[in-house]
Amino acid sequence: MTSEKLIQTSHYCQKVSIQKNNNSKEITEEILAEETPVAIVYNGLSHVVMMASPCDLEDFAKGFSITEGIIKNLSDIYSIEVLKKDNGIEINVEISTEKFTHLKEIRRNLTGRTGCGLCGAESLDQVLKIPKIRKNKTKFSSICVLKALKKFSNQQKIQKKTGATHASGLFDSEGNLVILKEDVGRHNALDKLIGAASNLKISNNYFVITSSRASYEMVQKVAYMNLKLLVAISAPTALAKRLADKIDMTLIGFARNNRYNCYTHPEQVIG
Repeated sequence: MTSEKLIQTSHYCQKVSIQKNNNSKEITEEILAEETPVAIVYNGLSHVVMMASPCDLEDFAKGFSITEGIIKNLSDIYSIEVLKKDNGIEINVEISTEKFTHLKEIRRNLTGRTGCGLCGAESLDQVLKIPKIRKNKTKFSSICVLKALKKFSNQQKIQKKTGATHASGLFDSEGNLVILKEDVGRHNALDKLIGAASNLKISNNYFVITSSRASYEMVQKVAYMNLKLLVAISAPTALAKRLADKIDMTLIGFARNNRYNCYTHPEQVIG
């Protein structure tokens, strides 16, 4: 199998011809979001393959490595190389010997087991782990949250073209957009955001908006950023609510049309 360096990762959509269901049999053009297999390989060992949008893949590798507990700091990553293959994309991540040894131990525990619904997890404690988050009395402005929601919708460029992607956005305390990442997968979009934000100094009064529902994993991932507010366009799950409540994170759902529901710690939202 031949491979070449993926120099341009902006090929995230494709223009196609479609026939509309009307009497005139009209032929028109439409833009579809690309979805491709992306393999993440650590020190030559293939670890996972996921379907993702082929953009911001270095950020994706960083964020995934952080939220999966493969690395603790970016200094544990020595290099990232994105390669285009005939049947997908491969991200080669070179990590420290210590972290690679730990990763191999996790993989070894999977050998011989069947029915693994959550790969890499041996127990419920490993899946439902409580993130460590610093306690503080951060307050958020309701006006700024609503301001951020408007910007969030306007900045989703791939979604506007295709209608097929999720997004995660990082906003400062004034509701200004800092970073926005898109992907066909909601978890992927948040991992890309976390990877892109890993080099920045982020204050506790920053917050994240996601275009999806707020699942337990989404709350976990935001906690890795040590942030205290997650805003979701759709509903949260009950488990996400319980986790957010436990770690003093404000969880907002159904945030749209200048309104939202606050599920945990409403005292942290003022104005």
